[in-house]
Amino acid sequence: MESGVATRPIRDFVAYRDQLSQFVYHSGLIMKPVFSAAKKHPTRVVFCEGEDERVLRAVQIVVDEGVAKPILIARPEVLIPRMERYGLRIRPGKDFEIVNPNSDPRFRDYWQEYYSLVQRRGISVEYAKREVTRRTTLIGALMVRRGDADAMLCGTLAQFSLHVDYIAAVIGLRKGVNQFAAMNMLILPNRTLFICDTYVNPDPTAEQIAEITMMAADAVLRFGITPKIALLSHSNFGSSRNLSAQKMSKAREILEQRAPQLEVEGEMHGDAALNEEIRMKIFPNSRLKGEANLLIMPTLDAANITFNLLKTVSGDGITVGPILLGAAKPVHILTPTATVRRLVNMAALASVDASFQRQS
Repeated sequence: MESGVATRPIRDFVAYRDQLSQFVYHSGLIMKPVFSAAKKHPTRVVFCEGEDERVLRAVQIVVDEGVAKPILIARPEVLIPRMERYGLRIRPGKDFEIVNPNSDPRFRDYWQEYYSLVQRRGISVEYAKREVTRRTTLIGALMVRRGDADAMLCGTLAQFSLHVDYIAAVIGLRKGVNQFAAMNMLILPNRTLFICDTYVNPDPTAEQIAEITMMAADAVLRFGITPKIALLSHSNFGSSRNLSAQKMSKAREILEQRAPQLEVEGEMHGDAALNEEIRMKIFPNSRLKGEANLLIMPTLDAANITFNLLKTVSGDGITVGPILLGAAKPVHILTPTATVRRLVNMAALASVDASFQRQS
């Protein structure tokens, strides 16, 4: 402003900083309610890959924004030099807690708890001890199970399925739920889409698709968005009798019985889901009005390919997730391609989930 380069004077620097922060980290209006709720009741979120540079940079922002109370699983002799190298201001003991996998005093309690859960699965005592010192996702899951943390983020390293196995063994499924599923949110310039199941079930049955849809719809509602659901297929309202198409049609019938309040339609093509005019020409009696925002795919291949293609071709599209559905506690598995922004978004979401669970 003093040099004249800034032609619009900044009269309120607090509001200006908040505006920039919202643009960079809050992913626009969709994530703003999540961040606002997280700031009101920040909870303890454990970051399982605490030595990862992206995680450390995300934790700096999480602390600055006040959306969670971070716990890092990391070796101090590795962590401290890295924080200094990256020029971070956060300090252990003051801004976050460290859990050292090599020497945590709770080690005995943790491995005994883990062994009690898996002793009838061919796991020996020695193997349980070794796993609890080297598998950070397992440590994080045990912390959440035992109440030493409220929520957990993992997945920036290793395969998604490996993390699911530890979560299934230690955290388990929510009461009344039969499976896990994964949903990704993609914030595009002119629409927001939720896509699932992107990472867990390779070829779900009609019953599984119905359950995944209900879990996903509940998660979408948590963002303050009314789910408009399309069950996608190569078939348009009975144009094909292929088994995959019949599966999606059967899922719709199940949903009409179990969740009649949901605005769901299918089976249908992708363009019919996103364009009401196309859909009404093909099927004027559609229960779905307007554009679909929750896309349920017939297979994991279809969901994962669709999400990654849209993420890439959209250019500046912002992603949130994967959001793990069905777990008994607030735990989420990211992917090795996760960015700092996505880690921050997921930390805020996990913190809110934990706060909501604590109050309910």
